[in-house]
Amino acid sequence: MKAVFLDRDGVINVERGYTHRLEDFVILPDLIEVLQLLQSKGYLLIVVSNQSGIAKELYKQSDVEILHKFMMGEFVKNNIKISEIYYCVHHPDVSKCICRKPDSLFVEKGLARFGIDPQKSYFIGDKERDTEAAEKAGVKGILIEANISLKTILNQIN
Repeated sequence: MKAVFLDRDGVINVERGYTHRLEDFVILPDLIEVLQLLQSKGYLLIVVSNQSGIAKELYKQSDVEILHKFMMGEFVKNNIKISEIYYCVHHPDVSKCICRKPDSLFVEKGLARFGIDPQKSYFIGDKERDTEAAEKAGVKGILIEANISLKTILNQIN
């Protein structure tokens, strides 16, 4: 089994800084097409996101759940299956954890849960902490500029 792990803000949706309101959640252009292509190539799709605004009390966990429900609905409409969404609610200034990227707990959980071969898998993220988490778990990290089309990096995924 192989997978593409995806950061959320800046990779799936427009990065605005602490995106937590539905009206601010905009799926990036070409994303649906790229995810459909990756899925057709046999990749599982897994989202791994830091949501430290919860620990900082900028928004509630229920706000994140509402966004994720909307996002999943958009994917389902387009025949895209997201196998799991892992998100960390912590921030080092408020609470310690091992699930926040650059730690790799959620990537490792996904690998174990779905029997994924890390050497055949990728993690697309817009911050170095995303690729650091990938590398710690033995997955190839692909660092992109926030809010760009994932079509620009498709040639890096076999």
